[in-house]
Amino acid sequence: MAIDMIKFTRGVPPPISFPTERLISITTDLLKNESSTLLQYGNSYGYFPLREMIASQFQVDVDRVVLGQGSLQLLDHLLRIEKEKLPSICIEEPTYDRTITIFNRAKAKLTGIPITSDGFDGSYFEKMLAGRKEIDYLYIIPDFQNPSGTIMDLDTRKRIIELAKQHNYLIIEDSPYRRLRYEGEDIPSCFEISPDNVIHMSSFSKLVCPGLRVGFMILPANLAKQVAKIAEDTYINPSFLNQALVFRFSSGGFLDEHLIILKNLYNTRRQAMFQALDDRMADLGEWTKPKGGFFVGLTLSRKVEISSLMKAASSKGLQLTDGRGFFIHGGETFIRLPFCALTPAQIQQGISRLQSTILSLEKT
Repeated sequence: MAIDMIKFTRGVPPPISFPTERLISITTDLLKNESSTLLQYGNSYGYFPLREMIASQFQVDVDRVVLGQGSLQLLDHLLRIEKEKLPSICIEEPTYDRTITIFNRAKAKLTGIPITSDGFDGSYFEKMLAGRKEIDYLYIIPDFQNPSGTIMDLDTRKRIIELAKQHNYLIIEDSPYRRLRYEGEDIPSCFEISPDNVIHMSSFSKLVCPGLRVGFMILPANLAKQVAKIAEDTYINPSFLNQALVFRFSSGGFLDEHLIILKNLYNTRRQAMFQALDDRMADLGEWTKPKGGFFVGLTLSRKVEISSLMKAASSKGLQLTDGRGFFIHGGETFIRLPFCALTPAQIQQGISRLQSTILSLEKT
């Protein structure tokens, strides 16, 4: 009998988290009353009411807000802006593997800044800058980082902003998980601290559903104009229907209600992950204990060949993501463990299979 595959791979919201009935109702109303606008070509900046809502929330002019088909698309647009030289970008290490792909496609010069158990290593970063290394951007995921789960403390946020002013770089703050905090108090975002030195990007993929592909970026107005121009030349405009759906869902108060459901769902799964790791992995590695988000970052204390680990795990009904993809160099002992899409029982079984796989490799 085939083994049910447990996937510790992508941070995918489970279908039970989708507010389907509410979205059906809103979509029906939108098509009845706004079809002439929503089904037509539009402005490349995106659906104006949603842009206006985001601008109000972040207390910025609306011309700084650009909507896209996911925030990654807007990051790709940003890197396509014509410049005299290839961009130089500092990234956390590990960081989101898809952004590394985007940066590499833009032929960016990448420098990794280590993430410790306490989060972003600000001292390392400051020493690197003191060596007079010029950079254009610092890309960070300060809240419940993907893939490590760590959070950047307030002092570090303030310090990298001071350094941005001194060294003339922009901080790209990626915050798709910020509103998914399960314990503790919010820390001010870098954008809240200094909106003139920060490009803030986020999306509604984790808060409503990913299939709508609605993300946003808040940039200096001159960069927003250039990003919107690239969007116009690429696909004319993003889907206004999807963006209007997100606007209605958010402005109607349904998002706030839905967040309560999401936090209860994901916190239960987070706790199941912690318990499974405590039970099975205490002698095999160290892991973060994130207070929000989707991921636990696990660093193995045993040396294993990552390709062999992934192959052996698959034979036991467990899919893993190659940890090396989250690093410029290295990552052989790193495993990202998403807890969002799996039930507590699947999490327990998945960690049991991971333990069994590691132990079996040590015997060979």
